[in-house]
Amino acid sequence: MGCMECPMCIGGDWVSTPDRQTIELPYDGTPVATVYRASAKEVNNAVAAAVAAAPVMREMSRDERAAILRRAYEKMLATREELAMAVSNECGKPIREARAEVDRAAQTILFSAEEAHRLQGEVVPMDASPGGKGRWGMTVREPLGVIAAITPFNFPLNLSTHKIGPAIAAGNAIVHKPASATPLSALLMARIFSECGLPPGALNVVTGPGGLVGDTLVMHPDVAMVTFTGSVDVGVRIRNLAGMKRVTLELGGNAALILEEDADLDAAVPRSVVGAYAHSGQVCISIQRIFVHQKIRDEFVSRFVEATRKLRIGHPHDPETDISSLITVGEAERVESWIEEARQAGAVVLTGGLRKRATIEPTILSEAPAGVRACCREVFGPVVVVNSYDTLDRAIERVNDSDYGLQAGIYTRDMEKAFRAARLIRTGGVHINEVPTYRVDQMPYGGVKLSGMGREGPRYAVEEMTELKLTTWKA
Repeated sequence: MGCMECPMCIGGDWVSTPDRQTIELPYDGTPVATVYRASAKEVNNAVAAAVAAAPVMREMSRDERAAILRRAYEKMLATREELAMAVSNECGKPIREARAEVDRAAQTILFSAEEAHRLQGEVVPMDASPGGKGRWGMTVREPLGVIAAITPFNFPLNLSTHKIGPAIAAGNAIVHKPASATPLSALLMARIFSECGLPPGALNVVTGPGGLVGDTLVMHPDVAMVTFTGSVDVGVRIRNLAGMKRVTLELGGNAALILEEDADLDAAVPRSVVGAYAHSGQVCISIQRIFVHQKIRDEFVSRFVEATRKLRIGHPHDPETDISSLITVGEAERVESWIEEARQAGAVVLTGGLRKRATIEPTILSEAPAGVRACCREVFGPVVVVNSYDTLDRAIERVNDSDYGLQAGIYTRDMEKAFRAARLIRTGGVHINEVPTYRVDQMPYGGVKLSGMGREGPRYAVEEMTELKLTTWKA
């Protein structure tokens, strides 16, 4: 890929500024690209371009929007390796996982194309009320206008398409602010949509510091909606600054898994390894807490430790690599300090815990106190805490003892217990006989408590990104 020049996209033009930024491979610091930092001027220009494009998008037929999205889907598959290498380079994701992310992102765009065709209202039975006799009513869904999309570093392509695809399907224009460390795949997507016939200004990508770019977008009077995925602190700030704008927030979590005494460990162990250590744990629904019934605790731990130690640490471009680096050395140092805090509080490090530059070994902690940060905060690193329990009610209580509520999982052959847990666990999603890290891109996805508000998944995002309008008339 080389160290290429990547200007931002504003109104269909490729824009550079005097303020340059080098994007480095997180694993070893190799320079991979140069991008440009936007000032308030570029952000305002991007919003103005989106304002100009919004009426064009609004007047497009559903089929025209769907056709653009389908062409983008096909183009993504045709450029799969280029997109995967961009993802791997910018966030340090192992290339196998980066390729899988491209495939998922393409599916997200295809699902969005299908939702463009399904965008519809309903007939309202006005005469169900005595005052409605002789009246007829219908609803339609109309685009909001300009949507600001602010996305994180960990899934720089797929989480971008979860905002861009539904916005286009609904007939909106977008200003996209990718994470400062990972703008490359977002800029490639802007080029793809331009080549696939999206009107100039309908998708703008501005790169630069989150404070300046993000705050300018959130407070801009011409932005109708802000959709954000990222940290709790920034999400709360956005909610406070947005005023009357529509806002959706996905703010992460500290996902928990329950293993009942009848759990199928042949299934649960390998899925727990994937769920805990994919992208070095830098996943909002990465398993962080495992509560295992005391009767199977020793067997599970033995098998889980053995499987974890088989993971291969290496360069992200190596197709055999399972674990590469965190996004920065600073983040790796933070995770290392949280592991040490848990150890000093009485947790036992069963495996891992060592750091080399930005890479942390896959780590399993046992019986860590609930108050340490590795238990009660979002680690966003390859760290799992395994604790035992005696009753399911106690396990559910400990799962719910969290400020977060994104997703959870439970393994059991007893469906009465499974659905009881699903009813009592306070999260946006509960997976039975699956890890909380499970996600397919058409499902509703979002959380409660500090995990955010609103739902993603193309169908559900389209609902968030449109306004319901009622029209009635008297016969």
